[in-house]
Amino acid sequence: MFAGMCFVRGQFAEKSKDFQKFPGFFGFQYDGKTDKIYLEVDDLEKEFLYVYSLSSGIGSNDIGLDRGQLGNEQVVYFTKAGNKLLLVQPNLKFRGLTDNPLERKSIEQAFAKSVLFGFKIEDEKEGTYTIDISDFLLQDVHGVAQRLKKAEQGTYKLDKDKSAMAMERTKAFPKNTEFDVLLTFKGDAEGDWIRSVAPNPDLVTVTQHHSFVELPGKGFEKREFDPRSGSYPFTYYDYSTPVQEPIVKRFIPRHRLEKKDPTAETSEAVEPLVYYLDNGTPEPVRTALLEGGRWWDQAFEAIGYKNAFQLKILPDDADPMDVRYNVIQWVHRSTRGWSYGGSVTDPRTGEIIKGHVSLGSLRIRQDFLIAQALMDRPFGERDDNYDPMLELALARIRQLSAHEIGHTLGFAHNFAASTTGRASVMDYPHPQFQLKTGKIDFSEAYDTGIGEWDKVTVAYAYTDFSEGMDEEQALDEILDQAQEDGLRYITDQDARPQGGAHALAHLWDNGESASEELEEVLKIRETAIANFSIDNIRKGEPNSVLEDVFAPLYFFHRYQTEATAKLIGGLDYNYTVKGDGQPTVEIVDKKAQRKALESLLKTLDAQKIAIPEKKLPLFPPRAFGYPRTRESLKGKTNVAFDALSAPETAADMTLGLLLHPERASRLIQQKALDNKNLGLEEVLDAVVGNTFKKQQEGSYLSEVQQNINFRVLFHLMNLAATEKVHPQVNAIANKKIKALSVDTNLDALGETVRMEMQRRIRDFYEHPEQFEVVPVPKIPDGSPIGMDCFH
Repeated sequence: MFAGMCFVRGQFAEKSKDFQKFPGFFGFQYDGKTDKIYLEVDDLEKEFLYVYSLSSGIGSNDIGLDRGQLGNEQVVYFTKAGNKLLLVQPNLKFRGLTDNPLERKSIEQAFAKSVLFGFKIEDEKEGTYTIDISDFLLQDVHGVAQRLKKAEQGTYKLDKDKSAMAMERTKAFPKNTEFDVLLTFKGDAEGDWIRSVAPNPDLVTVTQHHSFVELPGKGFEKREFDPRSGSYPFTYYDYSTPVQEPIVKRFIPRHRLEKKDPTAETSEAVEPLVYYLDNGTPEPVRTALLEGGRWWDQAFEAIGYKNAFQLKILPDDADPMDVRYNVIQWVHRSTRGWSYGGSVTDPRTGEIIKGHVSLGSLRIRQDFLIAQALMDRPFGERDDNYDPMLELALARIRQLSAHEIGHTLGFAHNFAASTTGRASVMDYPHPQFQLKTGKIDFSEAYDTGIGEWDKVTVAYAYTDFSEGMDEEQALDEILDQAQEDGLRYITDQDARPQGGAHALAHLWDNGESASEELEEVLKIRETAIANFSIDNIRKGEPNSVLEDVFAPLYFFHRYQTEATAKLIGGLDYNYTVKGDGQPTVEIVDKKAQRKALESLLKTLDAQKIAIPEKKLPLFPPRAFGYPRTRESLKGKTNVAFDALSAPETAADMTLGLLLHPERASRLIQQKALDNKNLGLEEVLDAVVGNTFKKQQEGSYLSEVQQNINFRVLFHLMNLAATEKVHPQVNAIANKKIKALSVDTNLDALGETVRMEMQRRIRDFYEHPEQFEVVPVPKIPDGSPIGMDCFH
């Protein structure tokens, strides 16, 4: 017996003679009697990649624990300490890339590392250590219990008595070893989300996957990150950097791709990028995903590769969690939700080892529903007339396949691409309909093929430069040419609607001019609503199902409204670098801002956004067995369809964007820089003039407008009270509220409503600390259309 060790030589060999043996990258043995796994470690201090993931999930988009979801990848190594092996994660955020070993050691010792687990040594023979890793595998490393608690679904703990190794997907290969573990979490369910998906919400069982992977060999060349390139940044600190150079190093994540013949204009790849589609994907979705995903080969062809990107069906005997496969998984949830593209990368270099896409299976049904709502009498003649709707949904799925694969290739969103002729699959595409001779045309709803911007991103990330070429200069030339071609690139941080300012970067929008497109969308919406009838559902379906079909049509203008609102107090800017010649930043032209305001005001006009009175008989109380869902229109009238709440919610959406506190502060600033610019006071005057002072015909439209007017008042109060603005914003908002309280010319309000508004204004000033914006019925789920692609 060795000092400090408690095992006896030969004892484990005798005990394990009947264990199931798995030779591989890390060989291991499985004892079926005790359900334990014993790992063989024969190379201490050698780094490898540890990845955890979920091989089966919970099925709720809101909770966010899906089949195939990747966790974090970590470089780790085993080291011996007394009678234990420790699994250590070195600190790769802070490095010393120098030939001086003492300098490297000083940097390594300056920052903490992490010991992930300690393992008792069960046996040692000729330098190979055997350890029991069962407790390590039976951990909640993916944070399932924490996620359930954060989502307010209950407090859960891992129940090891109801957990076990899942040996069907536990395997060893020459370059990777895979472990699968069934984990059961016990707790007291508190949330509706977990109750909606788990057969027993107090006992939630998932399957977690652990991968030990050989790190890639030498030869991978890191490529510098450029904020204009469309790639994600991969960063670390190099403390051996000379003082005159930046200590933060920025590179891009990318797959290893090299030409067989670097001197040839067109060449096959040494190892092509092969992606595999989940073999459980049904037709016709399967074919659509294959078609859309294969568009990427067009971009690789443009930089001189032949068949460098391939998409195939996953072999029946392959495991999608195996890191050797780039995979597109078809994921089922109880509700529609985000799809996302992730990847496993080498944390040392940014080399992408595995691309992994998860596509939500219910998204296609939302696009089908949009088409069903906008078509004129789709089921007027027969109930099997679904081909036009299915084709639109499949066209979106092709886009989705290409989009999520793009993330796994290392590319970020480009939300400005829709302003330059649908230049990228990395934008969020809204279906592009057109009015032709008074009818809605679906023929160009979605684009086909890879975009011109996507070719730029591939060229930057994957061009194989010949020996002796100045790579930095060549990369600059790629981006300079893109700029010369008029291509724009703006990503997530500048595209979100709440308080967002970029004039061109929007989610789910179309066209060069956001306000002109909003006008067109409102016309299409008006036409579709006029055509909407009982023939938008199939024979035999309850009439109340019409309400669910109508919801995405009613809010059809929501995303173009978001885009248009961003022009108000908006900016046009680029991710510039010194010397590139791009415009840096400028305020959106005052004419464009005023045109945007004019268009937005239409979404506050009862005549434009009210549901036509003659359509209301289409929406009876819900039939038994067909309750309202989260995607239904909400209201305040119980079983009766609430025709007043829908426009109230729609108007509140516009006002929340237009009168956002940060936008209000920008309006103060831009007016200060040039008195001819649109200012906050002008915006508020226009809103009040087109709401409070607007006389609607008939009692129905008048009541719709009254609800809109109250929303305006609440948002004015919010600007008057919030501390998140310049004081000038508070001053102007207070001025407008007080003017409303004494205005005797608001005949459109009527005496009763005017008295109620005066009461609310009085309460606001008497008890300002009690003010909260009165909520409206929640807008139905919209995004993703087709719903922050999450990746």
